[in-house]
Amino acid sequence: MPTAGPRSGDAIFASVERVNAELFTLTYGATVRQLLTDLEEVEEVNKQLDQMGYNIGIRLIDEFLAKSNISRCVDFKETADVIAKVGLKMFLGVNATVTNWDAEGTCCSIVLEDNPLVDFVELPDTCQGLHYCNILSGVIRGALEMVSMKTEVTWLRDMLRGDDSFELQVKLLKQVPEEYPYKDDE
Repeated sequence: MPTAGPRSGDAIFASVERVNAELFTLTYGATVRQLLTDLEEVEEVNKQLDQMGYNIGIRLIDEFLAKSNISRCVDFKETADVIAKVGLKMFLGVNATVTNWDAEGTCCSIVLEDNPLVDFVELPDTCQGLHYCNILSGVIRGALEMVSMKTEVTWLRDMLRGDDSFELQVKLLKQVPEEYPYKDDE
């Protein structure tokens, strides 16, 4: 099985067609702003961003698997490594590291070295409960669900809230065995 080294994410990122990063960032910002206007409550905006991300994640996994040539990961630890070193690099151009594993190997942190979604962003005092990048937690959750891993993804640290980095906690709740339909030979 190929290892998920940072070069594979870099190579894929270099070869995929991309939209202008500033346009993407500003469009995302406009979307968040519109959600704040329409929904008025920050918690509802957080839920909506997560759901939008989830819907993206369940569709994005096909493109990821087709373009990355990554074979099936053997466990959750390898999967988290692939997300950090290949997936986030492939789609956002972001380097990330996996840290803080629990003893069971079912919970870890993904720390983003950069986050293009927050360029040009400063949260007003009225939005302090907002998880501005909550779309990313939904994307990860949706993509993992499509590869039979039910997870909970939450923000632990957020630079928009004054923290020193962006850190997501990814917790494996249940690994669903894949079922393949078979024909009975009778």
